[in-house]
Amino acid sequence: MRNFDQPTRYGRIFPPNPAWLAQRPPEPILEPELPIVDAHHHLWERSDQRYLLPEFLADLNTGHNIAATVFIQCHAMYRAAGPEEMRPVGETEFVAGIAAMSDSGAYGPTRIAAGIVGFADLTLGERAGPVLDAHIRAAGGRFRGVRHSAAWDADPIIGNGHDAPHLLRRPEFRAGLRELTARGLAFDLWVFHTQLDEALELVRACPETSFILGHCGGPLGYGPYAGRRDDVFARWKAGMAALAGCPNVVVKLGGMMMRLAAYDYGALPIPPTSAELAAHWEPYIITCIELFGADRCLFESNFPVEKMGIGYAGIWNAFKHLTHGASAEEKRALFAGTAQRVYRL
Repeated sequence: MRNFDQPTRYGRIFPPNPAWLAQRPPEPILEPELPIVDAHHHLWERSDQRYLLPEFLADLNTGHNIAATVFIQCHAMYRAAGPEEMRPVGETEFVAGIAAMSDSGAYGPTRIAAGIVGFADLTLGERAGPVLDAHIRAAGGRFRGVRHSAAWDADPIIGNGHDAPHLLRRPEFRAGLRELTARGLAFDLWVFHTQLDEALELVRACPETSFILGHCGGPLGYGPYAGRRDDVFARWKAGMAALAGCPNVVVKLGGMMMRLAAYDYGALPIPPTSAELAAHWEPYIITCIELFGADRCLFESNFPVEKMGIGYAGIWNAFKHLTHGASAEEKRALFAGTAQRVYRL
């Protein structure tokens, strides 16, 4: 396998190539009885990819014991009309319908979208309150928080999640965050490793807010960060160590397939094994567990994004490889317990 060397192909989500993924023979499922809450997945229909209930069920039914899942906003099924700030409520309405289908039991034992994290523009300040209330009403008791991406880098190759820097420092954003906190909702925090200092400022300024830091804190490995793994890791670790000192932060383990850019997946003749990916991710995931503790870490599939490099069974095998030395209690927290607590499932 060669290192990723075509950074201009990143910054967008590749649709999965089923024929390519099938080149890797199925692996035996590790610890198949271990209960899992998938703390981060998407559902969408786009011009180049469909990932709705049938596609997700096909992944769920590959051998691991997925007890429940948490849907995370991805700009799916927004309302086509009405006030602009209310249009993201359409996504919650859409996912709540799928969750109700799942709750019927007709689609298997997994509680799909038992928790829903949507989008509200928190720069609306106090005006974000009615939007949050609309999400809560639409979710049928499942709405758990908001993800308003702050991920930004000066290099356009990176592919930003926000169109300008320093979102987290804007006073109107912080006013909207207060509306979120007042309703007992959590904030899914998505930044790159270069922004962990800004994340720390926010977390310290808002001690009453529950922050769920996504994708291991966003380490980057392509574009201007290619070939700088040691520098990136040192800066990332310093930022994560500071955040670990804030009790109102937990961290999701995963979500590094695209941004950390271990491989040029499109050029590989066969997908990497779960053990190979685990070895690449180990410094980041094990450091998170050491800094935050198992009761403040939770695993995420980030599907279907991670499907660009591995199948659903394989990614959970990778996480189980990474925790082979953990105690039974630690595994219960990492794979299900922390997610159940922070998302109130």
